This record gives sequence, C-alpha cells and structure tokens, in this order.
Amino acid sequence: MSARRAASASRVWQAGFLVGSVVGAAVTVLGRHAEAEARTGLVDWATVGRIAEGRLRHAPGSLRAAELAATEAAYAAAMARVVPALEAHLGVALPGIVGRVEVVDRAGWVRANLATFSSLFGRIEAGLLDELVPPGAGLAKATIALANRWVTTRQLGHLLGFLGQRVLGQYDLALLSAEVTPGQLLFIEENVRGTAGALGVPLGPFRTWIALHETTHAFEFEAHPWLRPYLAARLEQQLDSFSSSTSSLGRDAARAIGRALRREGDGHWMERLMSDEQRRLFRETQAVMSLLEGFADHVMDEVGADLVPDLATISARFHARRAQRSPMERAILRLTGMDLKMEQYARGERFVTAVERAAGAAALRRLWEAPATLPRDGEIEHPERWVRRVIGVVPGADEPARRVAGGGA
Repeated sequence: MSARRAASASRVWQAGFLVGSVVGAAVTVLGRHAEAEARTGLVDWATVGRIAEGRLRHAPGSLRAAELAATEAAYAAAMARVVPALEAHLGVALPGIVGRVEVVDRAGWVRANLATFSSLFGRIEAGLLDELVPPGAGLAKATIALANRWVTTRQLGHLLGFLGQRVLGQYDLALLSAEVTPGQLLFIEENVRGTAGALGVPLGPFRTWIALHETTHAFEFEAHPWLRPYLAARLEQQLDSFSSSTSSLGRDAARAIGRALRREGDGHWMERLMSDEQRRLFRETQAVMSLLEGFADHVMDEVGADLVPDLATISARFHARRAQRSPMERAILRLTGMDLKMEQYARGERFVTAVERAAGAAALRRLWEAPATLPRDGEIEHPERWVRRVIGVVPGADEPARRVAGGGA
C-alpha cells in the first residue's frame, strides 16, 4: 500500500510539474506577445477615430455630403471679401490661401486632426513605453500597459468627439510634419450653423466672421515664414524634454489633475508637472499662442466693422457664450488644457489693443518681424514692457508714441 501511495504521489507530482511547465511556457509566450503588442504604441489611433466619429454621427445638426458641398459657394464668396480686406488692412498679400479652403463635417475635422494628435504622442511615447513596458517586462506589466492603452484610446476618442462638436473653423497647419506643406482652412459647417442658430445671429455674416478669424491666422504664418519653424522647434524641445523625464509623469499627473478639479494651488496643473526649463519654454510658447489668438480677435473687430453686418451683436453674443459654460464643460476644458486657449483669446486681445493704443498700428507690424520681437513671458500681462523693450517708448512719455513706433516709416 505504501509503495502504491508513493507511486501515485509520484505520478501526481509529475503531472503537476508537467502542467506547471506547460502553464509557465504559455505564460511566457503570452507575455512576449502581450509585450510586443503593448510596445506598438500608447494609443490605438484607428479606434480613436472610430469612437469620435461614432459619437459625432449622432450629434444634432448633422449634414449630408451634398448639403456640405452646397455651402462651398457661400464660403468662397466670404473668402473673396475677406482676403482683399485683410490684405489692405495688413499691407501684406496672401496668395494661395483662397484655393486651400475646405468645408467639412465634424468627422472630417476629426480625420484631419488625428495625424496631428498621433504625431504629438509619437514624440513622447517611446520614453513612456520604456517606463511602462521595459524589454522583458513580462505578462503582468504588459497587461497593465494594454489596459492603459484601452482606457487612453477611449478617452481620446471621446475628447475628439467633444471638441468636434465645438470647433467652428481651423487653420490646419502640421507644425511637426516632416514635409513643409502649406496650411489649409477648414470650416466645420455643422457647428457653424448650430452656433449661429444658438446665438440668434444671421448665418451669412457669421460665416464671414469665422472666415475672417481663420484667415488672419493664415496671415500670421504665411506672411511670416520664420514663425512656423520657430514654433515647431520650441514644441520639439518641450516634447523631447518631457520624453526624457517620464518616470514619475503618471503619478504626478494624477495628483495634479486631482488638485485642478478641486481648484487647489496656483498656476495651471500642467505646469506642476514641469521642470524649471520646461516651464520656461511652456510659458514662452503660451505667450506666442496668446498673441496669435489675440491678434486674430483684434483684427476681426478692426476689419470686420466694414465687412460683417451685425458685427457688434455677433461679437457680443459669441464672447458671452464663451464665458457661459456648464460645470462639466469647464472641467473638461481644465483637464485637457483647453482652458488655456480660452485665456489666450482674452489675454492676447488685451495685449494687442494696449500695444496699438500705446505705440500705434505700426507697432503691431513689429510684433511679426522676428522671434526677438515676439512677446516674452510676462509681457502679455504687461504690454508696456514689450513696448519699452521693442519700440523703446515708455507709455505716457512726452514724445508721441505713435510717431516713434513707426520706425521712421
């Protein structure tokens, strides 16, 4: 009996060893496959597009392709008025931009921006993947990384679905593209119509107003060829800096987001994740972005006065709508950093208006001369510092600022 029990135990042990070996081998194989899959990227961009487009497909105000095509003539007519007016006001020709206009639906806007989003993520994901799934990480870490990708993919899909219902127009410029392709103007007609209806303003003038804003962005880049590589270089510096300091990014981001939702702490939550050098680059870039948005808003008021019927009503109602957001919208904007863009409009327009008041319209042309004449950190909030540094005039001095600002012209 003892011998039989020993033999039986031996067979059980052998079977267990065999099963354990098989399971171990299977786990190893699964781990390698999971690791290889996890290291293909932080985001499944094809799924992001499907989620966003699926959400937008059920949004109110959707238009068929034929309906979108029928509006192209209206935008062409708006551009035919906007471009000459801008050229006359700014003293710079804008060749070619009229031929690079496309009316798209919300899904078309998503498709146009997926490449931009994936390019930005591609600059930092190698470092993050090395942290999440180092070579030989095994099944457990690879599974966590795949779960993170599943969550991130769906978050981005819903984010693009959210933004796709709010963007009205866009000067589409791929800053980090390997090929220097010209920018394109996109108009999201479904959102333009919906917003005009919500504001109670006439659709035709509202289209012209949006076209004026986006064409001014085209002027900023296309009339000043140095601006695109300048911004691209700074963005690359920021992304490279982030990719080299990813070890605590996830943990720190979770804490910073929590504080942002509770409205705790000073400054934006994104800045709390940055080193001193990263923060310096970020703030300098934000100053330029504020100038881009503020200058466009300023020009809209200047040029639009003779171009857009009911300009005052459109502007007042649009800006009031910007300020009246639901708590959910404010939370989403804060979490995604889009609240910074909202701040850029107001801060930038105040800066541009103050510069023109202090040093004349000629000073506004000085803004776009070279990187050295762009506003620096702190100058957006204190435009007199920019005037003193670039123009050499202290607002309020005895010598007429407007004559000096012209630089002898």
